Amino acid sequence: MDFKKNINKVRRRLMHQITKRIGSAYSEPIIDASKKIEIKKVLIIRPNHRLGNQLLLTPLVQEVINTFPGCKIDLFVKGGVAKPVFENYQEINKIIQLPRKPFNELFKYVKDWISIKKNHYDMVINGDKNSSSGRLLTQIANATYKVFGDVNEEIQAKYPDHEHISKYPVYNLRHYLEKIGFPKNETEVPLLDIKLSDKELANGKNILDDIVKNDKKTICIYTNATGDKCYSEDWWETFYTRLQKEYPEYNIIEMLPIENISKINFKAPTFYSKDVREMGAIIKNTAVFIAADNGVMHLASASLTPTVGFFSVTNLNIYMPYGNGSVAIDTNTTGIDDWIQSINSILKS
Repeated sequence: MDFKKNINKVRRRLMHQITKRIGSAYSEPIIDASKKIEIKKVLIIRPNHRLGNQLLLTPLVQEVINTFPGCKIDLFVKGGVAKPVFENYQEINKIIQLPRKPFNELFKYVKDWISIKKNHYDMVINGDKNSSSGRLLTQIANATYKVFGDVNEEIQAKYPDHEHISKYPVYNLRHYLEKIGFPKNETEVPLLDIKLSDKELANGKNILDDIVKNDKKTICIYTNATGDKCYSEDWWETFYTRLQKEYPEYNIIEMLPIENISKINFKAPTFYSKDVREMGAIIKNTAVFIAADNGVMHLASASLTPTVGFFSVTNLNIYMPYGNGSVAIDTNTTGIDDWIQSINSILKS
């Protein structure tokens, strides 16, 4: 596994060196100030299959919808969960999903890349400034306006939260649009949002009610994460015991990962679902969701639920949950009393 990770790191560094100057020679089309620019068809590129990264794309999609009412959007992503994430976005015209393992489906992989050249778009947007393939796809796309997502010193100086992986693409798009004559937009950056329906929320409530079997409010925890982001059983056991002591008037339940493991040894009532939207609907019916940095943490945030994200190795400025009263906590510089204080601020609000 370590060998594979090292190979991937080398590959990413090499691709970054090859593609970092892509877009620098791109010439903007000449703008006729007397004519209104019409953007009716947009391509957004974010070739990553992970749940978290596709959820983190929702603010940019919403920004495009808000800016160009009535436009149709194609998403170019890597195989994963884009369809359920964007299920209720009526403006999504098509989701082009690259295979996760291109060499296993080489024909489809090549066909999807060619489709980017064949179709014409009014605008193409690279959703991740650090994505080499995203920059390359933006370069070859057949589009009138191209937003490569380059790092911009103006944006960095103006917005303290520019590092966030969801916010930077929005700031970058606004900066680009202002350059070509659109009015300045300084509204709040859209939240992560999977647009749960009333029917989905009602179903989530029924599932939650069947788990807790009472009318008390519920705290939901998720104790799993990948690699170094995962906290130990001792860490979670200590934290869970403190939660029980602090919040006897609340239910505490645990959402389980696909591996069916629990860092608190299944001491709390549990639930599990393979359906991303069902998971989100259950979470939405809870008072607060608590987890380490992972895709399910972003799912809670995209369900518009107050979320507490614990960070120990990843940069919380890039991945922190935001909006809905959510907080990100660096566990290297804080203690359990601080964490409880943050949870109190959510529950008491």
